[in-house]
Amino acid sequence: MKNKIYQHFVKNKQQGHKSFAVLVDPDKVDAAKIEQLVSLATTSKVDYFLVGGSLLISNHLDECIQQFKALCDIPVILFPGSPSQVSKYADALLYLSLISGRNAELLIGQHVVSAPFVKSSGLEIMPTGYMVIDGGAPTTVSYISNAAPIPSDKNEIALCTAMAGEMLGMKLIYMDSGSGAKRPITESMIEMVSSHIEAPLIIGGGITDPEKAYRNCKAGADVIVVGNAIEKDASLIKEMADAVHGTTVTA
Repeated sequence: MKNKIYQHFVKNKQQGHKSFAVLVDPDKVDAAKIEQLVSLATTSKVDYFLVGGSLLISNHLDECIQQFKALCDIPVILFPGSPSQVSKYADALLYLSLISGRNAELLIGQHVVSAPFVKSSGLEIMPTGYMVIDGGAPTTVSYISNAAPIPSDKNEIALCTAMAGEMLGMKLIYMDSGSGAKRPITESMIEMVSSHIEAPLIIGGGITDPEKAYRNCKAGADVIVVGNAIEKDASLIKEMADAVHGTTVTA
């Protein structure tokens, strides 16, 4: 089925179901770690694995994804930091356009370079408006992108950026304060953005405890992404998943 994963995102949003994604950096996992993550994720009913990073130094992306696919049926979605982070073994790809910055290379330039390879990969391609929010600490994504993040207290800038991305055709909006952020994205910003867009809203960066994940969902996040906290303590997967899936949406 074409656009199967995207349609799953949309259906969940329409029904008020929140999703939990575990972000995996291929540089930081080996076969044993992947097996542990899959075991915990399967038990906890994790919805997605996101695989990728702002900067990869190893060359085993394909191998990493193949191992995930061999061990479970949880969809594997590429979260690429560069055009080289494309693998035909994944299920889908977040085709990220950095709409919060002013770096033309990450807005459209790298997409032009990667387009033939991405087109021929057979992956489900999900155009995603990627917005970096200031998390109170320098992050790899800010350094690599050479673009200033949106200030954490400028809700109106985030709102207008997300609206513009959606009107330009982005099917998903991903707001990220970056790996290791000291300040996660505020609930007030999430609420303002989510209430003015129809696209599913993904939130990541600086989410270190289940309570924060729960509050983000209540504020309007449709998908919660956690990576750094789980790298430090994989047992958090179940608590995070329970918090996200336990969120109820009032009409």
